[in-house]
Amino acid sequence: MSDIHPLHKAGLSSWLVLLLAAAAGFAVASLYYSQPILAVLVADIHASERAVGLVPTLTQLGYALGILLLAPLGDRYDRRRIILLKAGLLLVALLLSSLAPSIGWLLLASLLVGLTATVAQDIVPAAATLAPEAQRGKVVGTVMTGLLLGILLSRVVSGVVAEQLGWRAVYALAAVSVALIGVALWRGLPRFAPTTQLGYRALLGSMVQLWRQHGALRRAAWAQGLLSVAFSAFWSTLAVMLQGNFNLGSSVAGAFGLAGAAGALAAPLAGRLADRRGPEPVTRLGAGLVLLSFAAMGLAAWLPSQGQLIVLIVCAVGFDFGIQASLVAHQTIVYGLQPEARSRLNALLFTGVFIGMASGAALGSLVLAQWGWFAVVALAVVAALGALGVRLLPTLSGQTATI
Repeated sequence: MSDIHPLHKAGLSSWLVLLLAAAAGFAVASLYYSQPILAVLVADIHASERAVGLVPTLTQLGYALGILLLAPLGDRYDRRRIILLKAGLLLVALLLSSLAPSIGWLLLASLLVGLTATVAQDIVPAAATLAPEAQRGKVVGTVMTGLLLGILLSRVVSGVVAEQLGWRAVYALAAVSVALIGVALWRGLPRFAPTTQLGYRALLGSMVQLWRQHGALRRAAWAQGLLSVAFSAFWSTLAVMLQGNFNLGSSVAGAFGLAGAAGALAAPLAGRLADRRGPEPVTRLGAGLVLLSFAAMGLAAWLPSQGQLIVLIVCAVGFDFGIQASLVAHQTIVYGLQPEARSRLNALLFTGVFIGMASGAALGSLVLAQWGWFAVVALAVVAALGALGVRLLPTLSGQTATI
């Protein structure tokens, strides 16, 4: 175990970067394991569809509460201790999920999973703090690639494991993965010096001041939140669309996660570009790529079915890369605003992302039911256009105007 870690350092080992990326991925994956197994839960745990539907809802609610109420603690206490404590509690929550005898216990466990999975939002600021300033974009990009891969691949893994071993095995194996990652973090993660002595209430109150103080933070949260609307609208309606338009099952929808993962793997390139050219051009490039990808999806509506599927796959790679590139660049901007407040700044940025994700899922389902898949794509185009506008219009800059 290393000594207390200074804010600026000479280097960061590749092994530790990969460990942080894997830890972020396995932690955030815990939020999504339940989604492909809901139908199995209805029959096995003898609960109604409405009750079982609360499992992912409570998980996401717990995550949102954890971002706002727990993530800021990374500025007040040693991040190493917080990461290890949350990892241990996430392990317990996943084991409780795997052993839940009734829907009531599973709902409680799901809320705890969401709260403790916010360890991913402690890991990212930790990586930004450990990284030398000249390599911060690259390091954050690598860690965020791990996080996004956890989101995109968790549904695929959950579906396969549940089909072969049952839904309880999904949570049990998830607990094992978190335990292994926790041991590796205990052995490899250095200590971090607290950057503030504020009490808990003052710590939360300071987030309002940070939001008002930094126009660049508001701009980043708005732009990334709009991109998250497009991202969530696509992924939350894809399976229904594939079934209705192409008569394809959930396994094909899960396979699209692999296409999205291919885009996520290129994100460290965006981090390197942000280090060399600055993060501002990367935010515009990312938003522009998302806009072009969804516009191409809309134009593909006039192609034969096979052509439409090919365009969907290619565009899934494109917009996932664009969203990831923009997120890495926005984090690079935000983390540089006030280094001693990185955990709180990260919490504010991801609150915007979470609001965008929730809004995209709700709006995507609504417009799909009312007007069909083309309307979902149109929603994503409008959201991406709005994000690009936030990055391009100088009047939206915190230096000349407020949002």
